[in-house]
Amino acid sequence: MEQLLHYCWKHRLLPLGELHTTDGRTVEVIDPGLYNRRNAGPDFFNAKVKLDGTLWVGNVEIHEKASDWYAHGHETDAAYDNVVLHVCRQANKPVVTSKGLELPQLEIEVPRSVSDNYRELLNEDQYPPCYRIVPSLSALTIHAWMSALQTERLEQKTVAIEQRAHRAADSWEAAYFTTLARNYGFGINGDAFEEWANAIPLNSVAHHRDDLFQIEAIFMGQAGLLDLETVPERYRSDALTEGYFTRLRNEYLYLQHKFSLQPMDAKRWRFLRLRPQNFPHIRIAQLAFLYYERRAGLSQLLECTTVDQLRQLMQTHVTPYWETHYLFGAASTRSEKHLAAASIDLIIINTAVPMLFAYGRTHSKEALCDRAFDLLEQLHAEKNHITRMWQQCGINVENAGDSQALIQLKRMYCDRRDCLRCRIGYEYLKAGNARPAATTTEQ
Repeated sequence: MEQLLHYCWKHRLLPLGELHTTDGRTVEVIDPGLYNRRNAGPDFFNAKVKLDGTLWVGNVEIHEKASDWYAHGHETDAAYDNVVLHVCRQANKPVVTSKGLELPQLEIEVPRSVSDNYRELLNEDQYPPCYRIVPSLSALTIHAWMSALQTERLEQKTVAIEQRAHRAADSWEAAYFTTLARNYGFGINGDAFEEWANAIPLNSVAHHRDDLFQIEAIFMGQAGLLDLETVPERYRSDALTEGYFTRLRNEYLYLQHKFSLQPMDAKRWRFLRLRPQNFPHIRIAQLAFLYYERRAGLSQLLECTTVDQLRQLMQTHVTPYWETHYLFGAASTRSEKHLAAASIDLIIINTAVPMLFAYGRTHSKEALCDRAFDLLEQLHAEKNHITRMWQQCGINVENAGDSQALIQLKRMYCDRRDCLRCRIGYEYLKAGNARPAATTTEQ
């Protein structure tokens, strides 16, 4: 219930009529303040309230009961000395600061319609829980929220990229390679590919950049895939007879000794329900080819200004052995095993665009940030169960910026039932009677 009190204060969903403190002073809320959701300290900073006509500027703390002030130890915490108003549902006792000053208190109730609508959202089994109200929302409301979500998603990815750069001794080149590799896992093997990329010593590999065979040996070896035990038993004899596995392994053992390499645990790779073209062997062979052709570097990415240039940059192949194999020793029909056009676009959306935004944001290059947004508008929207669900609700998904926004909405709000921070949730909560006004859609 305290969360709803925060929500009502933030959005001024307060009782109609004149407000009064528990000691009879009139209260006028000029500005509810800045919501402090994550950091320590009062709930709202720099609020402006008038008490009996006198303007007070300071912080506001909100509790279900006034006694929670003491349960949380605020009476001894100097961080709460600048609170000018204590808001609660039940003022069951006076509250004082660490300096002994008694604070004015305002009792408020969550409107019945808000609490009922919130309960509906939490109890709704269908996704998204707010689907009833979406058709009634203005295009401006949806567009503004989608734009904010798109930026939020890029900022979230920026944090992850910055962390990768920090772990690599502030190497943005390494951070880009790791981000690229992670997205070659296409979700299922994303974590394994990131672990693999962190095990690749790029400075050492660079000495052998002109030899595709040696690059593939290091890449496969560091993935733990050159251990004969990782080859399915029914293919082992063929793998040894063909000779390619043995030659790669021997080359890797030499390079492993030369650079003191430590391979990752091959058990980290997942094969269950994977299509053969998504097997780690194929994806690693494609990355080896991309690296060999010097198209896996940050400088090449930064030079691309159009979607077509990025698509050309991301096109890759495999060596002749992998044209007829998906696993060592398992011969298959010949195929060049390019990345599909849709897969290349996913790589651009999840690697190139966030990297441009992160690098631009960190290095104060606004043109790169703008380019990232422009690219999302030019790319086709992703087609998945998330975008289909929202389309059924009535939201148009026109480009990759829209699909990225809706993915962010589901993962960071809907899945967490964090409706109080969602603008669609806000519209649902403030509706006088959300359910009767609903338009049922096929889910």
